[in-house]
Amino acid sequence: MTLQEKINIDIREAMKEKNADKLAALRSVKSAIMLEATKEGISQVSDVISLKLIAKLVKQRKDSAIIYENQDRHDLAVDEINQMKFLEFYLPAQMNDDQIKTVVKEVIRKSGANSMKDMGKCMGILISKLDGVADSSTISKLVKQELS
Repeated sequence: MTLQEKINIDIREAMKEKNADKLAALRSVKSAIMLEATKEGISQVSDVISLKLIAKLVKQRKDSAIIYENQDRHDLAVDEINQMKFLEFYLPAQMNDDQIKTVVKEVIRKSGANSMKDMGKCMGILISKLDGVADSSTISKLVKQELS
């Protein structure tokens, strides 16, 4: 069963449960997937692309929640956080900072990087290596710490 099919099934379940936050989150994923499929001219999107779309939606929800909190709109922030939790269920387990730091140190050692000039080289390797299990901004922050 593809991720796209699983989401469709979960949408039906959310409708039966009358879970508005889960339904809104899943419908946004389905919409993003359908938009990507139409853009590519295909009917089924691969799971890899689906996961990237879900990760993007999770990041958008997180950013929106922060903005709402800063503007004292706690009700909207709670909605965003609830929807984000339903979307995170579909993503692979994320690495914590210590795990990421271990991989960063290893890549820096293997690539021979020793200054901020080498950051681009390290980031390219790390982004491909940690794709889907670590946020690129966290990776960037840890690389800067190690190289400075």
